[in-house]
Amino acid sequence: MQAVALHPDVIVVVSRAYATSAVLVRGGSEAFLIDSPVFPDELEALGALAAQAEFPVVGLLTTHGDWDHLLGGYAFPEAPLGAAESTAARMISSPGEAQRELREFDEEMYVVRPRPLSLPGAQQLPVPGHVDVGERSLELHPTGGHTVDGMALWAPWAGVLVAGDYLSPVEIPMISETGSVSQYLSTLRVLEPLVAEASHVVPGHGGPIEGERALAILREDRTYLEALDAAGADAPLPLARRTGSQRSIHAKNVERITR
Repeated sequence: MQAVALHPDVIVVVSRAYATSAVLVRGGSEAFLIDSPVFPDELEALGALAAQAEFPVVGLLTTHGDWDHLLGGYAFPEAPLGAAESTAARMISSPGEAQRELREFDEEMYVVRPRPLSLPGAQQLPVPGHVDVGERSLELHPTGGHTVDGMALWAPWAGVLVAGDYLSPVEIPMISETGSVSQYLSTLRVLEPLVAEASHVVPGHGGPIEGERALAILREDRTYLEALDAAGADAPLPLARRTGSQRSIHAKNVERITR
């Protein structure tokens, strides 16, 4: 797991699994963990990192309901979970989904965890809206398209946007079974003015990037999605993301939009 400080109040950690990003954000005497790393040793180290850096974590936030963003309770078992209303609704309508997918990952990777994943009911956060962290306030902005649910979080005092599974430097836009191209394009419109103002953007996968680079990725993603909608399988992938794994994601995107 890699860790980097973007601001005195913001630390980003990047998991070895899928380059999944998680963010510690502090507002005076309190801190939140947004999303989570994946492997047990990373989650254990995260608690020690937060204590050493004096980030007193009092709550967990998730950008959306995919399992690899919901593991913060392993690091901070007493901290309650907050989620967008859309994510809380997803978790209620699909009980056990995250636990089942985590078990499948652990079985494939031979991972042993100290206990099963526990996900008590998440506190529902109105989005758009705000949530206070100590003496500061995070802005919550709606996202969708990758999945049916989600939110991005903007820390204006730090100039950091936590984007969820959008604006990744390593992964093309991924349309899940509950996502859509039109919702994804709408999310890019919501994020664009925030990205233009941000010093750093933290995508769900790939680690933190500077705002200028994130803006270029946003434009590439918009071009890809518009081509996907118009040309399907013939849509060209962004130049820097034409690996075999991204071509597989593209094939799944085509399958989902043509059903």
